[in-house]
Amino acid sequence: MSERFYVNCPLAPGPVVLQGPEAHHLTTVCRLRAGDRVCLFNGDGRQYPAQVTETSKRAVTLQVVAVESPERELGFRLEIAAPLPKGDRAQFLVEKLTELGATALVPLHTRRSVVHPRESRIDRLERYVVEASKQCERNALLQIRELTDWNEYCRSGKLPGLRLLAHPGGGISALPARQDVAIAVGPEGGFTDEEVELARAAGWQIVGLGPRVLRVETAALVLAACVAYAAK
Repeated sequence: MSERFYVNCPLAPGPVVLQGPEAHHLTTVCRLRAGDRVCLFNGDGRQYPAQVTETSKRAVTLQVVAVESPERELGFRLEIAAPLPKGDRAQFLVEKLTELGATALVPLHTRRSVVHPRESRIDRLERYVVEASKQCERNALLQIRELTDWNEYCRSGKLPGLRLLAHPGGGISALPARQDVAIAVGPEGGFTDEEVELARAAGWQIVGLGPRVLRVETAALVLAACVAYAAK
């Protein structure tokens, strides 16, 4: 597979100019030159084989030669809502959700959550999405939503019909294949009893993940992986 580069603009057969960090990565890190072939993507679900035609210190000109639509998405909506864990654990969560095919991550504000991301941190997480998408050859980007209060989110009328909340004492016998799903995971310390009852009243299914206490990112990835596997 050719080296992959992200372009934040519409793409089609013809010339395109790559600038900024991606251009630097192409010329300085990968040391590609005129005549070399690469693969471009912009998050629209397609990929665009291209050939380098000219390089300079600040820009790279390429010729897009084709449009391809490989099937690499789950084929349904998989939305994860969770308070962001501290430090590098948030980056790990974003990278792995991207690899698993999740469509959106909603940072949650709950009674016990302690990390409330600012806009600058959301921007940083979006860059991790791009890097993970380059590595796993995914052409649609995981969407990072704005910080949302749990009371508002769990009763939203825009959620999928299947809604799973990770909490001790719950259980589910089987996961329906290829169905839109929302997954909610609480912070360290879990959801409060009031938050769980609010979810029950809104139609959420309570799912237990075993006798051990899992970290936020572990619980989110376990459920996301189960849903993705059930869709195979």
